[in-house]
Amino acid sequence: MQNYAHLQYQKTEVTTVDSGKVVVLLYEGTIKFLRKSQEGIAEKDIEKRHNNIMRTLDIIDELNNSLNFSEGGEIARSLNALYLFMRGHLTEANINNNSHMIEEVVNMLSSLKDAWEEVAANPEINKPEPNPLPTTGDIRI
Repeated sequence: MQNYAHLQYQKTEVTTVDSGKVVVLLYEGTIKFLRKSQEGIAEKDIEKRHNNIMRTLDIIDELNNSLNFSEGGEIARSLNALYLFMRGHLTEANINNNSHMIEEVVNMLSSLKDAWEEVAANPEINKPEPNPLPTTGDIRI
């Protein structure tokens, strides 16, 4: 019963948070899955390593697919390049059973998570600057 209540709480938490916090949760998930994949390498458990890397790749793909290039500009393009790099790096780590390569991606994801935590904690960072120039609808004669 307690497990059900905990799952319902988590479900409610995810459905009621803003997009910045959702991104933080996704980064936390990727890091958790990559740590489990490193455990799989240490335990010589190929299935554990592979499945957790694949879960991470699924999340990275979703993050990449959610980028808005028209509004995100250079940041979106940089994140796209980073996600593609991570995808290739993790694929190679999976093939070569390489925990060090996984750790490199964990470090990148941790940095991104920290940045998004700051954005989520300070929503005013995301607010656009007001347009100081009046539009034609604002001019009164």
